[in-house]
Order: sequence, then C-alpha cells, then structure tokens
Amino acid sequence: MRKMNYSVIVVRYGEVGLKSSKVRSRFEKKLVKNIKSSFGCDVFRNQGRIYVCPVDFDDALEKLRKVFGVVSYSPAVFTNANYDDVGDMLKGYVDGLVDRGILTGDTRFAIRCRRVGDHDFTSQEMAAFCGSVVVRNVGSSVDLDNPELTIYVEVRDDKAFIFHEKISGPGGLPLGTQGKVISLISSGIDSPVATYLMMKRGCEVIALHFRNDPFTESKAEGLFDRLVDQLQEYASGVPIKKYVVPYGEYLSKCQQDGPERMTCVLCKSGMYKVAELVAENEGSLAIVDGSSVGQVASQTLSNIAATRYGVKIPILSPLIGLDKLEIERIAEEIGTFEISKIDDGGCSAVPRYPETNADIERVKEACDNINQDELVLEVVDRIEK
Repeated sequence: MRKMNYSVIVVRYGEVGLKSSKVRSRFEKKLVKNIKSSFGCDVFRNQGRIYVCPVDFDDALEKLRKVFGVVSYSPAVFTNANYDDVGDMLKGYVDGLVDRGILTGDTRFAIRCRRVGDHDFTSQEMAAFCGSVVVRNVGSSVDLDNPELTIYVEVRDDKAFIFHEKISGPGGLPLGTQGKVISLISSGIDSPVATYLMMKRGCEVIALHFRNDPFTESKAEGLFDRLVDQLQEYASGVPIKKYVVPYGEYLSKCQQDGPERMTCVLCKSGMYKVAELVAENEGSLAIVDGSSVGQVASQTLSNIAATRYGVKIPILSPLIGLDKLEIERIAEEIGTFEISKIDDGGCSAVPRYPETNADIERVKEACDNINQDELVLEVVDRIEK
C-alpha cells in the first residue's frame, strides 16, 4: 500500500490565540522552540498556524501528541492557491486515499474550505471546484450533512493546504511559559498526574523526591526515576530537573519527639518547608503536590490546612477535586499508571491511628518540639541533585 506523500504538518493551538498580540507572539515562539526540541524539523508561522516540515513524518506525528500547546495537527500537502495547482495536487492526494482504501466510489464525502487573505474566489467556490475534482476522478457522492470522509482545503494567502485528518494534541499552554514549580513526586499514582497537569498549564517542573529510608525501600526512588523519565516525554524544550531529599533522619525525629498520631502531619509539613527553600534557590513560584480532599488520612481538609501553615509561597494541588478513578484514568493516558502500580513496600513510619483532624495550634506546638526549622535546614543542606 502506498504511503501518503505528505510535505507538511499543520499545527493548531487554542488558548495561545486568545492572548494579546505581544503575548501570543512570545507563546508561539516558545511553542516552535519546543517542537524543534522534540524532533528534527523546519518550522514557519503564518496567521494563527504553525507549519512543520519534519525529517521523519512518522516520528513527528507521534511526538506532537506530547507537545503542550498543540491542540490538533494534520499531515498535509500544499501548493499554490489557484484552481489549476489545487486541482492537480488534490487529484494526487485523492489517488493516495483511494490506494489506501480510505476513499472509494461508494464513499460519501464533503469538502470543507477555509480561506484567509485576498483571492479571486470564495471559500464556497473553491470547495465546489475541489468537490468536482473528487467526483470526476473517483465517482464518490457529495454529502455535506453526514459525510463518511471530510477533505479539508485551507487557503492562506498564496498557499493552499489539503488534508483529511485532525489528530488531537494534549492542548494547554507551551511548556516553560508560566514559570517554575517545585513538584513533590513520590512513587504513587497521584503526584505524577498532578505534575503532568501543571506541565500542561505551561509550568517548568523541578521534581523533588523524599527518600525516607529506613522507613521505605530503595525501590521507591527507582520508581521515582522511572516516573520522571516518563514525564520527560512531555517536557520537550524544558527538561525536568530532579532532586532527591534524604529525609529519614527528619522522619525519625518526628517519631521520637512528636505525637505518634501526628507523624504523617509533621512529615508533610516538613516536606512543604523543604520545598519552599528549594523553590527560593531555584527561583520557583509555587509548590505542587498530589493532594485530593479526603482521599487518605493526611488529606482531610483540616490536615491540608494545618500542614501548609507557615509556608509563604502558593501550594497548588490540581487533583484536589478529582476522585481516584479520574486520577487513574489520566495516569493511564500519560503512561505513569503501570509504573505507579508497582509495589514500593510502603512506609513503615505511618502510625496505626494517624491524625485526621489536626489543628494549626497543635501542629505549631509539635513543630517547635522537634525543632522543625533547624531540621529542615539540615535536610536542605544534604539534598542530592
């Protein structure tokens, strides 16, 4: 079967087009840079479209699925915007569709034409002309209301682009346009999904993992590495930086000098304060975690409020209103679910009856009792990059 002889990929964005002209231009340039970082190609922009000429079409079509800011894209052919050249190009394109079994004499089809610029024909006239080319060469019937196949003709200034597929991209904003965040990533299901969603909103990610040995097994850190590697597939142009925090001594101190029921609360409170100091060093504007209200004991609303006390920068929890099934569905889509499902051995520091209704005053008192501020500084000094 003959492959379609594509010459360009038409890339579309969404929210970027709603920005002011100055911001839109900056976001477009960043999106182009991220595309170029993902695969070898030439790129040019024109009136709300990005046109990509890749070295390897198959590779490009696969990798564009993971470039944030891309809403949809279409492998296409292009020619000069006049009847003769469009007719010749369309005939060759239709021959390719017939050869692949996509278009037959029994196929009901439609031509959708969109036009930008000054031309001596209207969109309707060009659509009617293109429809006649298909009917004459294949014998298919036109059905504008319920077509089995739609062929798109997009005329922009002196060029006309022909395609029949619209492939969905991840959407969102170009990665790296919204500043840096420190993302707390464990080996579980939730935190990689939360990280992905912030990347989708254009945030550059610095991944922070807390190594809790001897309370956790070494495999947890290996799973963290694998999860970040999977997320790196969506990080073209803005790779994820990783830090590992040796946290076992801090956690031991929580057990020895803090109330037993509050071990998890003190653990999470310390994580936020470590992350805040890393954020200060990295120029990050926020912390990200995988909290979802009520999902586990540490994520009751009162515990969420108490553990964040004293942290001065925003803590973002994009999963806060999602249930487990919704989170797992996203994890499956982005390829982290199977990694997160691997048993990491759990954490032996979790008390039998963890605190579920912490209040800020008791947390402050417990933090003072373990000398949390001093411990956090010691932890930050030992962070591994």
